[in-house]
Amino acid sequence: MDYNTVAERLRSLAMEYNSPDYFITDPISIPKHFFLLYKNKEATLQDIEISAVIAAHLAWGRREMIVRDCRRAMDEMHWNPYSYIMKGVYRSEDRSLHRTIKWSEFALICERLKDFYSKEESLESLTPDEIRERIYGKKSDKNAANKKIHMLRRWLVRNDNIVDLGIWKNIPASGLIIPLDVHVHRSALELEITKRKSADIKTAVEITDFLTKVFPDDPCLGDFALFAYAASQKK
Repeated sequence: MDYNTVAERLRSLAMEYNSPDYFITDPISIPKHFFLLYKNKEATLQDIEISAVIAAHLAWGRREMIVRDCRRAMDEMHWNPYSYIMKGVYRSEDRSLHRTIKWSEFALICERLKDFYSKEESLESLTPDEIRERIYGKKSDKNAANKKIHMLRRWLVRNDNIVDLGIWKNIPASGLIIPLDVHVHRSALELEITKRKSADIKTAVEITDFLTKVFPDDPCLGDFALFAYAASQKK
């Protein structure tokens, strides 16, 4: 498939699927809840960030199940994430919160968030690898695609007032990297955007570089298109 054909297809899909209608039952609905409260001064920037951290961490599997379990986590937080974090008492059990993710893992993320917010105001200051280490508690890995972290960054940086929230003002959309999940990777392979079979950061950057040509200054607009392409191929 030649570049012009692929680019035209991606632009058409992005225009259609960059719509709130497709994201009502999506993990972004959790931080979006707090974003809407924030606009009315009924929630804080930290509420949005914390809910995004939790929602991104649980974003694995069927969307309905992800959202259900995100809501379970928010119920535990009494829908006041920042207050819950700073109180320092967390649910920590060897029981499942979402699939293989246990409440004890949730508690460790909460502890790291408390440590961070005790010293700093916003996660925006962290690089993806720092979020990986300081918030999610994983070892630094320069080759990792860090899908959930780049999804979180897409949510909080892109600012077209449609789906994403755009509350982080110091990171340009042009600096984002595509969140490389299995569906995006499969779409990119089928469209011959990449030939790389490894779901690593090199593949994510290669796909992002291609999308920058199609969507100048906003490569992650292509995330909607690749998501939509994968969905359309299932039909």
